Amino acid sequence: MDATIEHLTDASFANAVGEGITVIDFWAAWCGPCRSMAPQFERAAQLRPQYRFAKVDVDAEPALASRYAIRSIPTLMVLRDGEPIAAQAGLIPAEALVDALDRLAAAGTETAGARDAA
Repeated sequence: MDATIEHLTDASFANAVGEGITVIDFWAAWCGPCRSMAPQFERAAQLRPQYRFAKVDVDAEPALASRYAIRSIPTLMVLRDGEPIAAQAGLIPAEALVDALDRLAAAGTETAGARDAA
């Protein structure tokens, strides 16, 4: 099973993150911890194909990094329907990442259900 990880630009960003859960890895090629995070991110994408996984090179896309106030890399940010709902800087093991994603997805479902019932 090949996990698809998109490489986003300022031009492609809005369309890519518009619907559902998207996990974005803000990274740079020169960053050692970013290179260590890459296989964990790829593994998480394989484990949870129902979520969208994407990468943003902060050197190539400084406007995106600035828009989301990225101060440290790697930073993983989770968006739901284009809106940030969580972010974490540093290395995150794949298993911890997918557990967090599942919790965030479930919380969104519960919120939507409560909102729809009201």
